[in-house]
Amino acid sequence: MKLSVVIPAHNEEGSIESTLLALNSRLRQERIDHELLVVNDNSSDRTEQILKSLGQSMPELRYINNQPPNGFGFAVRCGLENFSGDAVAIYMADASDRPEDLVSYFRVMEEQGVDCVFGTRWSRKSNVSGYPIFKLVLNRVVNAFIQVMFRLRYNDVTNAFKLYRRHAIVGLKPFLSHHFNLTVELPLKAIIRGYSFAVVPNDWLGRKAGISKLKLKEMGSRYLFIILYCLIEKLFSRGDYRFKESRQVPSGHGILNGVVK
Repeated sequence: MKLSVVIPAHNEEGSIESTLLALNSRLRQERIDHELLVVNDNSSDRTEQILKSLGQSMPELRYINNQPPNGFGFAVRCGLENFSGDAVAIYMADASDRPEDLVSYFRVMEEQGVDCVFGTRWSRKSNVSGYPIFKLVLNRVVNAFIQVMFRLRYNDVTNAFKLYRRHAIVGLKPFLSHHFNLTVELPLKAIIRGYSFAVVPNDWLGRKAGISKLKLKEMGSRYLFIILYCLIEKLFSRGDYRFKESRQVPSGHGILNGVVK
């Protein structure tokens, strides 16, 4: 199984090289067939030059320039339209995600045969470092709201770092979100439409270079819109968009009939 890693990047000259080198080294070490697909999202710094230079010695790396409109959601969507693997992960360019966790995701997908692997940063086995307190409180409130609305035990729907099989990505289209709310649209649709998933702990490390692109003041209504849209689909679509293949999820992590195992 080939793994694609979609990495949206806007003005990430301070972290993109180290992120790619660490990720590529680990995936090579684990002998995982992979591509690193960086979506350069209208960067005005040296991000593209760094990608060009790295590409000369890293055959697994390719990058594409996201054409306007730009923004996180559009960049990820661009990557999801252009990846070549059998499964695809969304991975942050700022090194907040760990290569070791991506390997864990991939192994769980292989071993359990699930359609998706979702991480949680809020497990006893997770390590979260440098998470801003206001953002932390807001994160926990939003995820609790989602859990209640959708009757989920999974507690980190807003976590962007997730892994999907190709057929699941196809089944989640069309995408509606233009911004960071895409990170909520994808897993909620996957759950509602009946794709199996496993939940594993992952770490999160605060960025050491660059500036976060998430603007919390601008995202509230957008998150609410996509949450309500997915809730309407859940309540009124009568299963029209559900994945038709019936498959038992192995014991351990996973979801069956909307309840996290």
